[in-house]
Amino acid sequence: MNEDWLALVIGLLVFAASLFSIAGTDLLGWAVTTSVYTDVTTALSPIAKAYAGLGGGGALIATYAALVIVLSLGVTTLGADARKFAIAFTAVFAFAYASWILGSYAHIAAVTPAEQQKFGIAWSLKLTNEGGFVVALLAGLIIANFFPRLADWLKEAIRPELYIKIAIVILGATVAVTAAARLNLASSLLLRGAAAIVEAYLIYWSIIYYISRKWFGFSREWSVPLASGISICGVAAAIATGGAIRARPAVPVLVSSLVVVFAVIEILILPFLAQTFLWQEPLVAGAWIGLAIKTDGAAVAGGGITESLIMAKAAAEGIHYQPGWILATTTTVKIFIDIFIGIWAFILGYIWTNHIDKGPDRAKPSEIWQRFPKFILGFIFVFAVSLWLAVGSTPEIAKALPAAAGEANVFRVIFFILTFFSIGVLSDFRKLWQQGFGKLAAVYFVSLFGFVIWVGLLISWLFFSGFKPPLAS
Repeated sequence: MNEDWLALVIGLLVFAASLFSIAGTDLLGWAVTTSVYTDVTTALSPIAKAYAGLGGGGALIATYAALVIVLSLGVTTLGADARKFAIAFTAVFAFAYASWILGSYAHIAAVTPAEQQKFGIAWSLKLTNEGGFVVALLAGLIIANFFPRLADWLKEAIRPELYIKIAIVILGATVAVTAAARLNLASSLLLRGAAAIVEAYLIYWSIIYYISRKWFGFSREWSVPLASGISICGVAAAIATGGAIRARPAVPVLVSSLVVVFAVIEILILPFLAQTFLWQEPLVAGAWIGLAIKTDGAAVAGGGITESLIMAKAAAEGIHYQPGWILATTTTVKIFIDIFIGIWAFILGYIWTNHIDKGPDRAKPSEIWQRFPKFILGFIFVFAVSLWLAVGSTPEIAKALPAAAGEANVFRVIFFILTFFSIGVLSDFRKLWQQGFGKLAAVYFVSLFGFVIWVGLLISWLFFSGFKPPLAS
C-alpha cells in the first residue's frame, strides 16, 4: 500500500457513500458545510436538511470523527502510528477548518453588492468563501516559519499529497456532472488538454535541462529531476524521474522541497493575476494554472481559488458562469500531466540505463505501471460512473446525481483545506535556505519566471481561447 492506492480507496469510499442518496438513503448529509456569515453562530450547518438537528457544531464534530477514524486506519497501512497520527490530525483539522471559517467571514467572502447589502457591510475583499484556502496556507506558513516546534509536532498528519489525491478522486463526480451539461465542449477541452501537455512539457523540459546544465553547471543526475520538477509535473515528476535514472535519493527529495516552496509563492500570486487579466478567458486561466503551478495539490487547489475569483469578477460585471468549468480545466490538465509522468520516466530511464550510465539494472516497460499515479484510476472510474449516471441512466437518477455529487464535494473541499494548510507547514524557508538551496533556487527562479509561466500562458491561450463556461441558468 502507498499513498496513491490509499487515496484511491478512500476517495472511492466517499463516492460510493454519496451514491446512496440517489436511492433515498442519505449517508453523508451530516457532513459540515460553511456559509458566508457575519454572525459566526450561523456559519456552520449539516449539508442536508434531514440532519438539521445536529446543528453546526454537531456536524463539525461528526465530520472530524469520520475523518480521523478513516484516515487513522488508512495511514496504518502505510506503516504510520495511528495514535500519533490521530493526535496530530486533531490539531491539523482544527487549524485548517478554523481557517476555512475565517475565510467565510462576509468582509472576506462576500462578492456582489447584493451580498454586501444582505450582510449589512460596506466593503469586502470579494474572495468568496474559498478565500479560506489562502487563509489556511498563510496559517501553515506562519506555523512553519515562526513556530517550528509546533510544525515538527504536526508533521505526522501533514500529508498534502495524500489529501489532494483523495480530493481529486472525489472531484471526478463534480467534473462529470459539469461535463454532462455540455458534452461537446467537455470532449473538446479533453483533447486540447492532452495536446497542450505534450507540447508544453517537451518545450519546458528541454529548455530547463539546457539551462541547468549549461548556465549553472549541474550534472545530468541533478539536471534531469530538476528539469522534470520545474517544467510541469513538480514533486511527482522529480521523484519518478529521479528514481528512473537511479539518482541518489537526496537529489529528488531536495528538488521536491524546492518545488513545494515555489508552489506556495505561485498560489499567492497567480490566481489573482488570472482574475485581473484573464477573467474574460476563464478556461485559459484554468489551463494556465494547471501548467504553471507544479504540484498536484497546489495546482488543483489553485484552480479552485482561480475559479472563485474569476466567477466573482464576472458576477460583478453581470456575467454568471456555471461553476466547475475552470476547476475542471485545471484538473484535466493535471490529470494528463500525471498520466504522462509514468511514460516520460520510462523514456528517461531507458535512455539513462542503456546509453549514459550502463549497468545491469536496465529500465523495463513495467516501470510505466509502477510509476503511474494510481489515484488517477480512481478519478477516471468516478468520472466514468458519474457521467454514465448523468447521461445514460433514468431521468430520476440523473436529476438526483448533482445532489449526491454535492455531498461528496463537501469532503473534496475539506481535503483541499487540509492540503493548503499542509503545504504551508512544509514550507520552512529558513531550513531550506540552510540546506544550500541557493543555486537550485536560482535555476528555478530563472526558469519559472523567465519563461515557464509565460510559455504556459501562450500555450493555454492557443489551445483554450474562445472557449467559455456555459452561463448559469
